[in-house]
Amino acid sequence: MWSIKLGCFCFDLNSFYLSTLLYLRGQFLPRVTAALQASFSSHSCQYKSLTSKWKYDYDLVVIGGGSGGLACSKEAAQLGQKVAVLDYVEPSLKGTKWGLGGTCVNVGCIPKKLMHQAGLLGTAVKDAKKYGWQIPGPIQHDWVTMAEAVQNHVRSLNWGHRVQLQDKKVKYLNIKGSLVNEHTVRGLTKAGKEMTMTAKNIVIATGGRPKYPTNVPGAMEHGVTSDDIFWLKKSPGKTTARLLTWCLSDVALECAGFLTGIGLDTTVMVRSIALRGFDQQMAGLVTDYMEAYGTKFAWECIPKRVEKLSSGALQVTWTDTKADQEHKDTYDSVLWAVGRAPETKALGLDKLGMQLNKETGKIIVGADESTSVPNIYAFGDIGEGRPELTPTAIKAGKLLARRLAGQSTELMNYDNVPTTVFTPLEYGCVGLSEEEAEKRHGKDGLEVFHAFYKPLEFTVAERDANQCYLKVVCERGGDQRILGLHFTGPNAGEVTQGFALGFQCGATYSHLLSTVGIHPTCAEELTKVNITKRSGLDATVTGC
Repeated sequence: MWSIKLGCFCFDLNSFYLSTLLYLRGQFLPRVTAALQASFSSHSCQYKSLTSKWKYDYDLVVIGGGSGGLACSKEAAQLGQKVAVLDYVEPSLKGTKWGLGGTCVNVGCIPKKLMHQAGLLGTAVKDAKKYGWQIPGPIQHDWVTMAEAVQNHVRSLNWGHRVQLQDKKVKYLNIKGSLVNEHTVRGLTKAGKEMTMTAKNIVIATGGRPKYPTNVPGAMEHGVTSDDIFWLKKSPGKTTARLLTWCLSDVALECAGFLTGIGLDTTVMVRSIALRGFDQQMAGLVTDYMEAYGTKFAWECIPKRVEKLSSGALQVTWTDTKADQEHKDTYDSVLWAVGRAPETKALGLDKLGMQLNKETGKIIVGADESTSVPNIYAFGDIGEGRPELTPTAIKAGKLLARRLAGQSTELMNYDNVPTTVFTPLEYGCVGLSEEEAEKRHGKDGLEVFHAFYKPLEFTVAERDANQCYLKVVCERGGDQRILGLHFTGPNAGEVTQGFALGFQCGATYSHLLSTVGIHPTCAEELTKVNITKRSGLDATVTGC
C-alpha cells in the first residue's frame, strides 16, 4: 500500500487512483464512445458512397469516336463523369484508313464539302472571264494538290480531337470495343491484346460504313466507295477520265457533282429515283441542273457485273430496265454509293439479346436513346429511324450525356432537322417534303407558295437559272403554319440554317412575310414569296 502524509491528512494513493478512474469512466467515457460511434458511422457512410461511386472503372464508356461519340464523351467529362472513349477504324476493302473523328471528319462532310468547293471554283473560273478577269490558256485541275491539301486539313482535325479529349480528361483508347454485359466492355488492340473495363453506363455510337452491291460480280474487287474517294493519292482517272457512280443516295450526286466540276467525265447510274426521301420536285431540279452542268445520267439502269480489262479499264455491264436491254461500256473508276450499313456486327449485341431491326441491322432505341438492354444506349446513324446527319448525332450525344449525369431530362427533338445536299446547285430543306405533307394533311389541307428566281451572281455570268427555285409548304387553314421549306441555289445550306430557327418557334406564313429581307440576296426571295401552286400563276420572279 502506498500512502502520503500531509500534516494531519493521509492519502491512500491506490484508492485515489481507483476513484479517479471510476470518475473518468462515468463522466467522459460515454461521451467519447458516442463521439467515436458517430465518427465511425459518418466515415462508414462516406466509405459506402465512395465504394458505390467507384464500383465501376468508369461512369461512362463510349464505343465510337465519331462526331456524336466525341461530343457525348466530352460533355459527360465536363459534368464530372469519369469517361473513356474507344475508337478503332477497320481499313476499307481498298485499305483506306484514317484517324479519330469518324465518318464526317475523315470520309464525309468535311472532305466532301472541300472538294465540292473545288468544283464550284471550276465554275467560278469560267464566270470570272465575264466579270473581266483575263485568264490565259486552258485551266486544268490537279487532283494531287487538292487531295493533299484536303487530307492535311483532315489530319489536323484528327489531332485536334485528340487534344480536346486530353484537355477534358477523357481517356482515349484506340481499340476495338465489344459488349460483354450491360456494364462490361471488352477491348481488343491492333496487336491482339485483350482488355476489359466496366462502366455504370455504356453508349454505342459506332455509325455506319458504305455498302457494296454484293449481288454485282466484281463490285467489291474493282469499285471504291466514299471511304476511299477522298483519300485517293491519284485522280480516279486521267484528264479524259470516265467515272461511273451508281446512285442510291445523296452522296452519289455530291461526288458526281464535284468530279464533274474538276473536269472529269462522270456518269451517274440511277436504279429508280434520285434523292430518295427528299422532295422529288426539288430532286428533279437538282439532277436537271447537273445534266446541264455536264454530268451524265443513266436512268432506270442496274449494273450486272464489273470486269477489269487487260488495259486496266473497267468494263461495266448493266441492264436498262425501261428498254429491257443490256449495255456495256468502259470506265476508269467505279464509285458505289448505294447506302450505308450500321457498324453492329462486331459489337456482340446478339449475345446480350439486344433488339435490332432485322432488315436494316440498326439498334431499336427509345426516345431517350435507350436500348432493350439496361444501362446501354445508342444514338446517331446506328439508331433505327434516326437521321444520318452529323449535327443530330452531336446534339443527341450531348443531351444523352447530360441525362446520364443527372443534369437534365431534355430529350432530342428529331423533328424539323435542316439539311443540305452539296450538289453543284445546292439544295437545302427543313421540315416536310411536299409529298409527306400531303400524306399527313391531305392535298386540300396544304397551301404551297413557290417562286423561280435568278441569283444576281448568275446574271453577268449569263448562267442558266431555270432550276433556282424555292417553295414553302404551309397548312392551308388557321395561321398557315409552315410545314416545309425547300430551296435550290447558291449557298443553300447557309440560307436554310437561318430559316430552320423559325421552325423551332412555330413559324407561320405571316411571320415569313413580316420578315425584312436582306437585299440583294437569294434568301430574301423567301420573304417575298406570294404565288401559290393552286393559283396556277407564273411563279417567276421579275425585277429586284
